[in-house]
Amino acid sequence: MGDSSSPTPVRVERRRDTLASRQRVSTAACGLRSTRTGKGASVGEALRDATKRLGADWARDEAEMLMAHALGVTRSAMLLGRMRDPAPDGFEAMLTRRLTDEPLAYIVGETEFYGRRFTVTPDVLIPRCDSEATLLAALEASPGARRILDCGTGSGCLLLSLLAELPEATGIGIDRSTAALAVAAANARSLGVAERADMRERDWNQPGWAAALGRFDLILCNPPYVEDGAALDASVRDREPAGALFAGPEGLDDYRVLVPQLPALMAPGGVAVVEIGWRQAEAVSAIAAEAGLTAALRRDLADRPRALILSQKSLAKAP
Repeated sequence: MGDSSSPTPVRVERRRDTLASRQRVSTAACGLRSTRTGKGASVGEALRDATKRLGADWARDEAEMLMAHALGVTRSAMLLGRMRDPAPDGFEAMLTRRLTDEPLAYIVGETEFYGRRFTVTPDVLIPRCDSEATLLAALEASPGARRILDCGTGSGCLLLSLLAELPEATGIGIDRSTAALAVAAANARSLGVAERADMRERDWNQPGWAAALGRFDLILCNPPYVEDGAALDASVRDREPAGALFAGPEGLDDYRVLVPQLPALMAPGGVAVVEIGWRQAEAVSAIAAEAGLTAALRRDLADRPRALILSQKSLAKAP
């Protein structure tokens, strides 16, 4: 989910678990935010100071990732050989950004998803590991997919990961944000799948958006599904694209628009895999049933409902 009519990739419960929770800055750090690392401090000294200022269980990990980025080396290279070096000038500025709730991924400009590095900017949602359950559901539901559509591609993490796993497949990623599409295209190039990935500006709320797209063996959907009034962490609510997060008072507005349009995009025997909030399985399954689709639930690593595999009822496999 990028700015995609999707989103992503962080509502309330989804954004609070796993990586989203790790991106939160503890309020315990507030009393320490005026402290600055002394001039001439070593990398090791600066890391100890930053860990105290961040003041959270995961603070050391974040401090090390920021420092490695500031040094321009890997984290392991820093830990093994750079701890006594002078702390780089840029580290303090990056730490200040993190202390004001800017997500770590936006500061360093990348994050990991399904074992691969993805460039991210404030134009896209930050991929979360809970969305890996959606990816795994797609691989399970359509391991031989040759033609894939990703609705609300954002950073491209779902589509491009699938193309990397399925070398015979091609895919189209759609998003209403041209800035998000630029990020997805850059990721396609860096992952070596650009020749098989076509990024197009489309908005499923607009008439005719699906014209000339054709039919697909596999459709991915990670639409916005956060309730408008949801209480989110500041690092998500104020920093990630709202258009990729919020979907009406129940978080269901985009499902109501997009899901009924999926059957016309499915090839014979095709399936759609739709990411959901952990309390939305029943409501989205009902929307799918009205569209003539049957839904099979898949859970994430926390055993929460995370994705629905949708197929046309007349073609649904027997249990």
